[in-house]
Amino acid sequence: MALVSQILFVLLFGVSVWMFAKRVRFIRRNIFLGRELKLNENKAARWKQMALVALGQSKMVKRPVAGILHIFIYVGFVLINVEVLEIVIDGIAGTHRVLSFIGPIYDIAIGFFEILAFAVLLGCVVFLFRRHVLKIPRLNSKDLDGWPQRDATIILVAEIVLMAALLKMNAMDLVLQDRGHAHYLAAGSFPISQYLLPFFESFSDTTLVVWERSMWWFHIIGIFVFMNYLPYSKHWHVIMSFPNVWYTPLKPQGEFANIESVTTEVQLMMDPSALPPEGYEPPAGFGAKDVKDLSWKNLMDAYSCTECGRCTSVCPANITGKLLSPRKVMMATRDRLEEVGANIDANKEDDKDLHTYISAEELWACTTCNACVEACPVNINPVDIIMQMRQYQVMEKSAAPSSLNGMFTNLENNGAPWQFNQMDKGNWAKES
Repeated sequence: MALVSQILFVLLFGVSVWMFAKRVRFIRRNIFLGRELKLNENKAARWKQMALVALGQSKMVKRPVAGILHIFIYVGFVLINVEVLEIVIDGIAGTHRVLSFIGPIYDIAIGFFEILAFAVLLGCVVFLFRRHVLKIPRLNSKDLDGWPQRDATIILVAEIVLMAALLKMNAMDLVLQDRGHAHYLAAGSFPISQYLLPFFESFSDTTLVVWERSMWWFHIIGIFVFMNYLPYSKHWHVIMSFPNVWYTPLKPQGEFANIESVTTEVQLMMDPSALPPEGYEPPAGFGAKDVKDLSWKNLMDAYSCTECGRCTSVCPANITGKLLSPRKVMMATRDRLEEVGANIDANKEDDKDLHTYISAEELWACTTCNACVEACPVNINPVDIIMQMRQYQVMEKSAAPSSLNGMFTNLENNGAPWQFNQMDKGNWAKES
C-alpha cells in the first residue's frame, strides 16, 4: 500500500511540475514578443531596489492595514513552502516528517510555520471582509467585474482552506504522537493546532490515521492545484514582482524615451547633405499598435499587475470621473498578450490590436503625472504604455484630439504652440 501511495505521489508531482513549467514557458515566450530593451546597468542599484520594494514591501506599507496583512500572507506563502518541501520528500520516499532529525530546530520551525499559517488564514479572512463586506471602492470598481473579482476571491478562499487543512493535519498528527502510534514519532511543536485537539481526541487510532492521511493528501494536492492556478491568476505577481522590480528603469519618473528613428529622420530632412547612419533603415511604424510594439518590460509589467487598484485610486483623471483606469490599461495589455500568444500557438491571426482593448478616450485622459507609477507596489508603469499608444494614434493615424491638432498646426507654422507670427517672437522680450 505504501508503494502504491509513493507511485501515485510521484505521478501527481511530475504532472504538476510539467504543467507548471509549460505555462511558465508560455508566459516567458509572450513577454519576449515585445521589442528589445536593455535594462541591466548598475546592478548594485537594481539589487537594492528589489530588496526594498519586492522583498521589503516598502511601497505596500504606505497603506498600513493592507500592507501589514499582505506581509503576513506574503511571508507565510514563502516560508511555509519549506514545510511543503518536507511533504514532497515524504511523499516520494514514503517517510513521515523526514526532516525531524534536526531536533530542536525542527520543533521551532514547525511552530513558526503554524503561526504563519494562522496569520495567512487571518489575513485572507480580513481581505475577504474588506472586499465583500466593507466593499473598499478600489477593490469593487467596474474594471474588476466578472473574472477578476472571482479570481481574487478564489485565491483568498483557497489559501484559507489550505491553511486550515494544514492545521487540522498537524492536530491529528499530534494526537497520534501522544498515543505513541507507529509511524508518528514525536516531532515538532504545535502552538496553534494544539487548540484543535479536543475535536479529535475522541477518535479511534484508525479513524485518526485515515483523517490525518486524508488531510495530508488534500493539502499537498491543493498545493499542486494552487501552483498551476497561480500562473493564470493575477496572483502570479508573487513570482513576477521580483524580476519586474529588478528590471525597473533607473531613469527619473516622467522622463520619456526619445524615438531615435524620428530624430534621425528629422536630422536628414534638415540637412540634405547628411548621410544616413550605416545600416540605418527607415522606421516601419511609430508607437504601439499592438503588444508586439511594446517593450518586453511593458509586457512583464502586464504579467506583474496585482490588480490592487492603488494606481487607479490616485489617478487624477479617474478621480474626476474620466474613463481612464491605469489598472484597466495593465489588465487589458495582459489580456491582449494572452490572446496573441494563443493565436501564435494555434497558427492563426485576428483583426484586433491593443487599441481594441484600450480606447482613445482612455489614452487621452491621462495627464502623465505618474501618480500611478509612484503608487504601484511592484513598480509597474502604465504611463509608458499609454504614451506609446498615443504616439501610434498621432504619428500613424493622425488621430489626435482637436485641441492638440491646433497646437501641432501652430508648431508647424509658427515654431511655437501659440498662434503668433514667428516674426513677432522678438517682441515677446520687450517690456510692455
